[in-house]
Amino acid sequence: MVTHPFHPLRGERLEVLYVRREAAGRMYVCDGGGGRNVKLDEAATDRGPGPAERPLSFEVLVEVAAVVAALGGEREDW
Repeated sequence: MVTHPFHPLRGERLEVLYVRREAAGRMYVCDGGGGRNVKLDEAATDRGPGPAERPLSFEVLVEVAAVVAALGGEREDW
């Protein structure tokens, strides 16, 4: 199923014809109907990762910066 919020086929269930591995990850080539194929990034489908538990906010970015600093990042004054 296409889950990307801005994709014109959002909510549609398409037949997967084959899967390709590319540098960016898995790509699904699907039957788009009318004799055309549609290539979808895995993240744009229900086969990709689920939505994040929390939205990306300033507080979340501060937490990420703290983890990077703890892992040996050069800047600790974020």
